[in-house]
Amino acid sequence: MKQPRLGFFAGCIFFAVSLFAGGAEAAEPEGYQLYEATAATVNGEVIFLSDLDREACLKACGAFPGDEAVGVSLSEARDGMIADILVRQQEEKLGLGTVDNAVLQETAARAMDITRACPTPCAREISDGQVRDYAARKLLVREFLRNRVSVFVDVNEEEVEREIERRASRTGKSPGEIPKDAVRKELLDEKAAREIRNWFDRATSKSRILMSPLEERWTGKNTP
Repeated sequence: MKQPRLGFFAGCIFFAVSLFAGGAEAAEPEGYQLYEATAATVNGEVIFLSDLDREACLKACGAFPGDEAVGVSLSEARDGMIADILVRQQEEKLGLGTVDNAVLQETAARAMDITRACPTPCAREISDGQVRDYAARKLLVREFLRNRVSVFVDVNEEEVEREIERRASRTGKSPGEIPKDAVRKELLDEKAAREIRNWFDRATSKSRILMSPLEERWTGKNTP
């Protein structure tokens, strides 16, 4: 079985969760109960297959402002949702989980505009409320990782000079031709990404994550 990109522990199970009143309404014949297949649980929180369909569609539209439109598999969509849920659960433990309302309103409005203009047919099936929830989740995750995880990352002058010398040796350029600020930013980005990966590794090791086998059904919905 394919391992998640963030190293999530996968207990391969397949199960269903009954949708009671207050959840999705079932238009089933009397005597039948609607069950929706479950894609994963994260510390007891359920991710349904319909959530993955919507997530993959929004990714294909590049719905979050600044994101590129990319086609992702259901497995990749699930990995991303698991990561987001781990962040949100940690925020709740710390009593965090809010973003500036004005920023949220602006971001959500832009996300809705992007989704409405998206040529991918599945975008017509996603409500404005679902797009707003998606934008809010992505904002929360971005702010948490930026302000709580990678905020203490630093690059000193010696590291910058050493990297410049390494690049000069590799490319044949003189050190003066290599912009110091650009090198510093790249090193900061690399360190921040590594710190975020380490955070997810720690969060995953402390969590109970169960994932169901997926049949790739999300075909033909990627951005043309």
